[in-house]
Amino acid sequence: MKKTWWKESVVYQIYPRSFCDSNGDGVGDLPGISSKLDHLKTLGVNVVWLSPVYKSPNDDNGYDISDYRAIMDEFGTMADFDTMLAGMHERGIKLVMDLVVNHTSDEHAWFQEAKKSRDNPYHDYYIWREAKDGREPNNWEAAFSGSAWQWNEATGEYFLHMFSKKQPDLNWENPKVRAEVFEMMHFWFKKGVDGFRMDVINMISKPCAADGSLPDAPVIRPGFLQPGFMMVTNGPKLLDHLAEMKREVLAKYDCMSVGEAPLATIKQGVEITNEETGSLNMLFQFEHMDLDSIGGHMMGKWAYKPLELHDLKATMTRWQNALDGRGWNSLYLSNHDQPRPVSRFGDDKQYRVESAKMLGTFLHFMQGTPYVYQGEEIGMTNVRFATIEEYQDIESVNMYREAVNDRHMKPAEVLESIYAKGRDNARTPLQWDASANACFTSGKPWLKLNPNYREVNAAQALADPDSVFHYYRRLIALRKANPVMVYGHYALILAEHPEIYAYTRTLEGDRLLVVCNFSGNTPMFKLPADINFGAAELVIANLDVASGTDLRALMLRPWESRVYRLR
Repeated sequence: MKKTWWKESVVYQIYPRSFCDSNGDGVGDLPGISSKLDHLKTLGVNVVWLSPVYKSPNDDNGYDISDYRAIMDEFGTMADFDTMLAGMHERGIKLVMDLVVNHTSDEHAWFQEAKKSRDNPYHDYYIWREAKDGREPNNWEAAFSGSAWQWNEATGEYFLHMFSKKQPDLNWENPKVRAEVFEMMHFWFKKGVDGFRMDVINMISKPCAADGSLPDAPVIRPGFLQPGFMMVTNGPKLLDHLAEMKREVLAKYDCMSVGEAPLATIKQGVEITNEETGSLNMLFQFEHMDLDSIGGHMMGKWAYKPLELHDLKATMTRWQNALDGRGWNSLYLSNHDQPRPVSRFGDDKQYRVESAKMLGTFLHFMQGTPYVYQGEEIGMTNVRFATIEEYQDIESVNMYREAVNDRHMKPAEVLESIYAKGRDNARTPLQWDASANACFTSGKPWLKLNPNYREVNAAQALADPDSVFHYYRRLIALRKANPVMVYGHYALILAEHPEIYAYTRTLEGDRLLVVCNFSGNTPMFKLPADINFGAAELVIANLDVASGTDLRALMLRPWESRVYRLR
């Protein structure tokens, strides 16, 4: 297995709108990021993934881009970007930009031209279809509710948008589109960025664009519209498009590339990230993110069910083993689209600190590149706003309206789903200290803060040597000092235990044992008899540990985690 800087890195994701506001307008910005770079340096991360800062009308908080080579006015100027990038590089931190090229904003110059007429040179930059029986071409539902097709009066046809109707999908079958994207990537690399995280990159090849077919999505609920994601991912030209991107752009730079890939399979993960034949360094797969949803339910991800630890073990182990020596994993439990992990997988009340540390231990000792989403390092939690009017996320707002108005569900019932799965859980402003507005802004925050900011904030975490922040700092430092954490082979143990997730990592003669209690109970850990060792040295634990521990029979405390080096 080749050793590279991006395998040995720990990535910190910044959602700029909610990170730090420098000018009092209530919206985080680039100068605000620059002012907090020492927080990242203290934490020890060495890569930042920056969610989109390009010019955008903000229908989907920057993931609807109207100009790929300009900075959103709310975030600052290109000079502010250059200052931020220089500040990161001065601190030994690389920058990975968000590449959003499955779709643009409908306010992008390309689409403004494309929608004018069928013979416009830009018309074929997007995906268009005739009406069928006087309505949409098929039954695909967009990710943010409603049809995936929007009527365009000027051309008398529908355009495809798998997200908001203001996010028309690009036609990657058109070589001019691909050339435009590659030229734009060169623009940012030449400015000094160090890589790209690629938004829903496995959707750029669509069967309907390649062969013109528009089959209906399978019917899983009453009504015309059905979830259509499986109809537009992993199309026949995906590997070709990514290979061309690597050849024309990525191979020319010492860069990091990670693709977001909903519905990706193990086979596709290996194909995309294979060190010899693949095109990207790693990908974000979603199998473990879907384990607390009821599969095939009409409510999709919003149909919540408690996580079964057995399912998490099976999914993580499959990906760990399949990519070992063949590709590379991205390790994450949260991002801007997911709830807070301590609320989702831990206990955000009595054992908030303990379970946040346990989850960090569980993740950072696996093989792959770990990602820390802003606020995760201080144990930020989900938020429970009282009414739908307090939420900003287009996905949550649209789902609520459709569920209440069209499916006649009870508002309180729908809000419970949003409390558990809504994207605004991750987007409440970062909690810097206990002062007004958590020192995020001197103005009115664009999204209300989580009311617990007076107890859960970065200033408190830095002052407390036993905080989640300092524990994460230790995890990151351990990873830099122990190659076995990066390159070691993973092996699951106690596969059937309902509360304990335990595994080993082995690199040549170095072996680590990782034990995590995913419960508020006190289960007994018993090391399998076939794991032989002479001595066990404690590497890290989230609770105080007495010396002379017997690993053959260890009673774990609620949400406890320990890592031992077995000699």
